[in-house]
Amino acid sequence: MFKKIAVVLCLLIMASCGSKKKAVSSKKRPPVHREVVEKKEERSSETLESTSKTTVTTNTVEDYINYFSPIAKQNMVTHGIPASITMAQAILESGAGKGTLVKKANNHFGIKCHNWGGEGVFHDDDEKGECFRKYNDPGQSFEDHSRFLTTRSRYAFLFKLKQSDYKGWARGLRKAGYATDKRYPEKLISLIERYRLYDLDKDVLKGRYEVVADPPEVIVKASGNYHVVEKGETLYSISRRYNITVDLLKRLNGLRNNIISIGQKLKIKN
Repeated sequence: MFKKIAVVLCLLIMASCGSKKKAVSSKKRPPVHREVVEKKEERSSETLESTSKTTVTTNTVEDYINYFSPIAKQNMVTHGIPASITMAQAILESGAGKGTLVKKANNHFGIKCHNWGGEGVFHDDDEKGECFRKYNDPGQSFEDHSRFLTTRSRYAFLFKLKQSDYKGWARGLRKAGYATDKRYPEKLISLIERYRLYDLDKDVLKGRYEVVADPPEVIVKASGNYHVVEKGETLYSISRRYNITVDLLKRLNGLRNNIISIGQKLKIKN
């Protein structure tokens, strides 16, 4: 009798376990659908003009800065030229390393062959077939740029400016005749502010970095046919403000690209 009861109990326990297993196995987890959305930051392109009219993207410029900024900072320590100015000039003159002169001659600053005993290459700039200096590597070009500014008397007044005064340096380079482009200072300043190149100067100067304000005559409010560029403004935002197209705004001001800088006076009407 007891044996029969034991057998029945075992059968009941086994049946119970089997039903539980079946219940567990029958539950299927719903498929998980994970939608991965990649937010790609827009990378605008711009034309960097001087000896090299080259269209580059923001990524290209940032990669160029990351690669050459250590040289610019070291030259600031050695020669006293703000690293922000060195990098801005290099970006502009070389097309962020993509320009013809870089490929032909490792020339990142558009320095011509005047008083030069080394090799040269010919390239169209202000005139056709002008001679530009040729270097064995980019490092020689950066070093020669520093020597070029430190050994010529017409640039001597720049070294009386604070090393944090990148705007003074940018305007001084144009005044001393480094470039014939009237908007050369604005282009340098725009690059420095857009890519925060002044942070390179801060890295070198550390606690000695001092912000230099614009002269009062630079930041003036214009009215009538002109607009003075303020912080955060773009050609697009200005064009919307005055109900004109960006192309018209560029034509009125002789602009070949979208680079503008704070304090720049733009014509908005004929």
